[in-house]
Amino acid sequence: MSQTIKKYLPLFGIAAVIIVLDQVSKSYIRTYLALGEMWSPWEWLTPYARIVHWYNTGVAFGMFQGLGNIFKYLALLVAAVIIFYYPRVSDEDWSLRLAMSLQLGGALGNLIDRIFNNGMVTDFISVGNFPVFNIADSSITVGVGVLLLGMWLQERKSSHPDEAAIPASSDLTINEK
Repeated sequence: MSQTIKKYLPLFGIAAVIIVLDQVSKSYIRTYLALGEMWSPWEWLTPYARIVHWYNTGVAFGMFQGLGNIFKYLALLVAAVIIFYYPRVSDEDWSLRLAMSLQLGGALGNLIDRIFNNGMVTDFISVGNFPVFNIADSSITVGVGVLLLGMWLQERKSSHPDEAAIPASSDLTINEK
């Protein structure tokens, strides 16, 4: 296996899992629920969480409605930047590599919808009063969270040098005169 393929395998592997989960779930929703129809396994759960078939012409969580076609091109740009930049990320920077993989999977999952659904994305996860979303939206959001966590951990690591490098107090010699 070539070095390039090995480098990209985690990126495309994680993104592929996200895309498959996203597209299979959306296809199931489009097949079994009419637009606007809701399903909940238990009546008591309905105010808190439910499945509802909805279309979104904006981005994650219903923001920027009506700009679906612009987001087709934005998703392509984001995917290209991630694919270009990914091999330049250190193998040790697991959080950035994971974040990029999650964001690529989410961007491509929603891009597939926009291409085949006239700029619209199928959303179906409804929690409380929060806007309806899907697995791709969740993947992008979790990717941002992983990225922020990784940045915080890196900052914490750099501001607290390895304590092993600091000699123990018993190793210090005090030179008294």
